[in-house]
Amino acid sequence: MARASFSQATWLVAEREMKTLVTTKGFWIGFAFTIVGLFALTVLPTVFGGDDPKIAAVGSAVQVVQGKELDVREVGTVEEAADLVRADEVEAAIVPDGGGIKVLALNDAPSDVVSQLVQAPPVELLEASAVNSGQRFVTVLVFGLVFLMFGMGGAAIAQSTVTEKQTRIVEILVSTVPVRALLAGKILGHTILTLGQVVVLALAAPIALRVAGLGELLGVVAPALGWFVPFLMLGFVLISSMWAVAGALVSRQEDLGSTMGLVMIAVMGPYFGVQFFFENPVVLKWMSFVPFTAGVAMPVRLFAEQAKPWEAILSLGILAATVVTILLVASRLYTNSLLQTGARVKLSKAWAPAE
Repeated sequence: MARASFSQATWLVAEREMKTLVTTKGFWIGFAFTIVGLFALTVLPTVFGGDDPKIAAVGSAVQVVQGKELDVREVGTVEEAADLVRADEVEAAIVPDGGGIKVLALNDAPSDVVSQLVQAPPVELLEASAVNSGQRFVTVLVFGLVFLMFGMGGAAIAQSTVTEKQTRIVEILVSTVPVRALLAGKILGHTILTLGQVVVLALAAPIALRVAGLGELLGVVAPALGWFVPFLMLGFVLISSMWAVAGALVSRQEDLGSTMGLVMIAVMGPYFGVQFFFENPVVLKWMSFVPFTAGVAMPVRLFAEQAKPWEAILSLGILAATVVTILLVASRLYTNSLLQTGARVKLSKAWAPAE
């Protein structure tokens, strides 16, 4: 049988990977869960986080709490208000105390109620942001989870590679398909599927924001989302090449855990790193230029209006150059280890020139 050209072989492998993945229930269940999760992260904080604290107020204290973000229940006496607190029908009671007021609570001081009663000083913002801390947190959470989900989804490349080695199918494949085309096809197929899912998520995000009553954020989210897609896709190619090598180094599924540690760090590092430091602009700025964390950090900075377009272009260029470098390294490691069976192949042996 004649060997196909590199481009033909790459596309044949990509088609095979896509057809295999989309025919599994896990693929569709996972994607549906992602869509539901996107709406949940956007809508649920609005639904469950908007209830005002319930309090009881007596006599002149009623005037003090007027206009506050409190659910006020007027009662006639202090004793009645105290009974409501003990019965857990209200969080606290505001009652007259000499010339002022005092708060009655059961076990702990109700900070959410007290904060409503304290006169806050006026605040002047020197560099006002278009988004607040809570909105940045939700954006970080969504971007991070999407990156984490698709990065972990690349494990399917490692699993399919190990399966082909374990069943010896790989020996048949490489007789008609160049090994590098096998690697390129796997990455291409999974990248196309990931891009399709990202496009659906990008279309669903504005709908989720409108449902949550956050339509005014669309003008800020849209540019950040537009940058997030290319960063995510390049990041996925980077991670996918590492997953492919992790699979090529072993010959049994049960051994895969011994080679996937570095890949797991590359996938989970951006998620936890941005979660911990999204309120630290200095650390976040440096993370936005590190290839493995730029995919989340730079879109978050763009969303918070902390980065200029030229910074995003520079970061994207650094990421693209890193992807090319990692692909070249992965290609050599994958080629030299794919046909080696038995014990786990050491990286030094996989890197050594083929004899």
